[in-house]
Amino acid sequence: MAIQVGDKAPDFELKDNHGATVRLSDYRGGKNVVLLFYPFAFTGVCTGELCELRDNLPQFDDRDTQLLAVSNDSIHTLRVFAEQEGLEYPLLSDFWPHGEVSRAYGVFAEDKGCAVRGTFVIDKEGVVRWTVVNALPDARDLNEYVKALDTL
Repeated sequence: MAIQVGDKAPDFELKDNHGATVRLSDYRGGKNVVLLFYPFAFTGVCTGELCELRDNLPQFDDRDTQLLAVSNDSIHTLRVFAEQEGLEYPLLSDFWPHGEVSRAYGVFAEDKGCAVRGTFVIDKEGVVRWTVVNALPDARDLNEYVKALDTL
């Protein structure tokens, strides 16, 4: 079951597409976080969603929000994907232990070996304030994240 609104967001430590360590707790007290899980780099729906976020980054910056995108790909795959698509926000690798963070958030599809499309808006205190979980083929609506951020 996915983490619910009002829950404390589980902390994690993952490597980004440059090999740097990123911790959710590093943003507490400083920035809101939109934590976005997606199945795999280089796939059609995922690429479309992540490029739409890239094209709308000012909407997150203007709302004092850090965007963190998580997949079960390796950091090497994520680095090439980010370079190819011009993605300038952190792509985090939940590769090993495989899907550990995705499981903690309740969005890992055991039968597929990857995360489903789960999004969590986390406030500066580390509390989940909005969430949506979509099936693998169903893209999310960026405008919903922005509306949720406007309520913080």
